Amino acid sequence: MKLWQKNQAPAEAVERFTSGRDRDMDHYLAPFDVLGSLAHLDMLKKVGLVEMDEAITLSAELRRIHADILAGRFVLEPGVEDVHSQVELQLTRACGDAGKKIHTGRSRNDQVLTDLKLFFRAEIMALLTDVEAFVQLLLAQSERYRDVRLPGYTHFQVAMPSSFGLWFGAYAESLTEDLFSLHGAWRLVNKNPLGSAAGYGSSFPLDRDHTTRLLGFDAPHVNSVAAQMSRGKTERAVAQAMGNVAATLGKLASDGCLFMSQNFGFIRFPDELTTGSSIMPHKKNPDVFELVRANSNALVALPNELAMIATNLPSGYHRDFQLMKEKLFPAFGVLRDCIGMLSLMMSEIQVNQNILDDERYRYLYTVEEVNRLVISGMPFREAYKRVGEAVENGTFKSEGELPHTHLGSLGNPGNERIEAALKEIVGMFGVEKVREAEAALLKV
Repeated sequence: MKLWQKNQAPAEAVERFTSGRDRDMDHYLAPFDVLGSLAHLDMLKKVGLVEMDEAITLSAELRRIHADILAGRFVLEPGVEDVHSQVELQLTRACGDAGKKIHTGRSRNDQVLTDLKLFFRAEIMALLTDVEAFVQLLLAQSERYRDVRLPGYTHFQVAMPSSFGLWFGAYAESLTEDLFSLHGAWRLVNKNPLGSAAGYGSSFPLDRDHTTRLLGFDAPHVNSVAAQMSRGKTERAVAQAMGNVAATLGKLASDGCLFMSQNFGFIRFPDELTTGSSIMPHKKNPDVFELVRANSNALVALPNELAMIATNLPSGYHRDFQLMKEKLFPAFGVLRDCIGMLSLMMSEIQVNQNILDDERYRYLYTVEEVNRLVISGMPFREAYKRVGEAVENGTFKSEGELPHTHLGSLGNPGNERIEAALKEIVGMFGVEKVREAEAALLKV
């Protein structure tokens, strides 16, 4: 029987269609449902809606359920609608009628929304850790290969000299920038909807600031209607931030596919990181890069999928939001897997130290020659014309590369500034405050 069910059970077809994959998705939310219930229970005790001895008994049982969840012992029993019902059922079995008080002043709407916020927050923290570690790896590789030259391309045409130092560092900076959009999503995620009930508040004297502090949220969603309106918007913001990270990973993966092909030959990898062909013995396929690229493209498309689910919905809760779970929840694991695989590839990468010796790069230094003439006093347009004519008539010769000294150039990649920016943005999340709040709730 459902918590909302009266005398008439829904038709089996209706129940099957409306439940969808909710039971599968609920396993993602289980530990966070307990966290939210612990905070809600403490607040009920504070405002006098639950007795002290009841709160002690219920809190102990909630912590036991949380331990079961982490140990993999928690299951949704047949006939139980969802994780929220299962937790309440177990509380009632263990604590009697006191367990039936846990839902006082709370609707399934704000309960689920709180679970979602806590789940998204935990996933963002895990993603933040992974991105930070990957950026540090890229910066280390940038310094290691700082002076190894790499031809730069525009329009797939040989352009100007670059370096592996700049290449690695570019992705480090891009991912650091992506963390700013992730922080924007974090600020929306890290607001407390608990106490907004079905979207219109409650006549109980709830203390929403108290649950905000206990759960480590930065602030409450003030307006109860606005709290419920954050459903859908929160998912889109999170997906967009993930899509930004994925877009950077996809570009790096695409570079990897290109650079390790025989026509380029810029990089190579140990055999165990590539795959072979069933017919061509010489093949070393970049399957890791190709799958990262494909998964990244799917993640970039995810915000649009979520936006279309919630398009034109009026205020208030709608069952449409349910479908967002099955699209967004697994996406966190996909993105983190992509980061993990690229970290493995970038840590084992082997770079070609003599790329520019190839004759195809003889025009790589045309800009350097233009600059050399300008430094000697020739106007830029005249210098450009002279070098262009030399290229056309086959007489171009270069004295090599001029010193590059400005910020972000070959001789000055500015990695220390990228690292400082990384440290700054990571610190803006306030992860320690969240971890301390959650640990306090679970402490016996």
